[in-house]
Amino acid sequence: MTADLGSRAAVPDEIARGVMLAESHTDEKVFYGAYKWLRENRPVGLAKLDGFDPVWLISKHADIMEVEKQPELFTSGVENPILNDQASDAFIRSINNGTVRAIDMVTYMDPPEHTKMRGVTAQWFMPRNLRTFEERIRGLARAAVDKLLESDGRVDIVQDFALRFPLHVIMTLLGVPESDEPRMLKLTQELFGANDPEQQRDDVKLEPDVAARMWMAAVGDFYAYFSGLSDHRRANPADDLLSVIANAKVDGEYLSESLCNGYYLAIATAGHDTTSSTISGAMRAFAEFPEELKRVREDLSLIPSLVDEAIRWVAPVKHFMRAASRDTTLHGQEIKSGDRLMLCYPSGNRDEDVFDSPDVFDVTRKPNRHISFGYGPHMCLGQHVAKLEMRILFEELIPRLKSVDLTGDPKLSQANFVGGLTRLPVQFTKA
Repeated sequence: MTADLGSRAAVPDEIARGVMLAESHTDEKVFYGAYKWLRENRPVGLAKLDGFDPVWLISKHADIMEVEKQPELFTSGVENPILNDQASDAFIRSINNGTVRAIDMVTYMDPPEHTKMRGVTAQWFMPRNLRTFEERIRGLARAAVDKLLESDGRVDIVQDFALRFPLHVIMTLLGVPESDEPRMLKLTQELFGANDPEQQRDDVKLEPDVAARMWMAAVGDFYAYFSGLSDHRRANPADDLLSVIANAKVDGEYLSESLCNGYYLAIATAGHDTTSSTISGAMRAFAEFPEELKRVREDLSLIPSLVDEAIRWVAPVKHFMRAASRDTTLHGQEIKSGDRLMLCYPSGNRDEDVFDSPDVFDVTRKPNRHISFGYGPHMCLGQHVAKLEMRILFEELIPRLKSVDLTGDPKLSQANFVGGLTRLPVQFTKA
């Protein structure tokens, strides 16, 4: 890279920290301000923070889509698809035969392996199949809303409501007993909250690579839980996702235990954490934009649009990483083979070139081309489950909800990968 190009592409450290560091994501003014600066000044900008590999920050909607639709050029499996500092990646390599592929799941894969593994559950996750579960999900939603409305109206929406329903839904579909749901929630919070002091494990030392140690310890506990389940489901298949995965064959062979466990872990974590963050974010939006709740109450046909706007607004997946497989150009910048790129989804969802008044929560927004589920071959497999359960939940809740008011400051998780609200104290009024 020439000195001139490096200078023209350089991102100030303050802006890079606002995007890349987990602690920056506890303050919306910091990280949304950093995203906006990037879109206006360095749409494809090179960040060089001490302790991190050089990273291209991709902040514009069109550029993120351009990267996502070319998995052969911008790979997911060569380097870590999740941003870590150098110490953390070095720790993962040290315990993992020199590779950063810590988990055998689709996010760490490229075609053709990626294509084959997505095919294991692709049909199951299609809307036509999911319709068979709608009444079961509605029963869970109604129970969750009934429990919420039994209170005096002063609750923490995250802890008392939003965490429970999506967890219960995905564990029911996966086939995990309800008695084990608290364990799954705790491990998910440790996995995605590896940089959050509130989620610190007692058995992990406070070393420079603590985030990776937290991550790997949580992965180990997940694997210990799921170990042996595949054999059991092959011998005793049930009407659940565990059985679908355990009995699937790729190239004529059952999946290895490592591949099964990677699949189970992905569904057991991302399958509820992102949805709970979106539900919490929607409830916060109702408090900050009360006219939008009124709109939906007066026209329940807006609920699917509400769900899409909440997904855009929250963008619970903050990034994925890609690596260039050869020299190329993106938005006028020369990208060299091996360069790493950080796809900033919340920034793409606030791109002024795509969304009118992007900082406004608008339940009538059309079109709503958000990229919270990614784009292209890596687009989220579980997006239809997420939309279905949120639609059903709001169909049950909104006719019974008159208003929501904040009674304290919202609190965000210290996480730069997957995260959202951890506290949302409110007072709600029943309809």
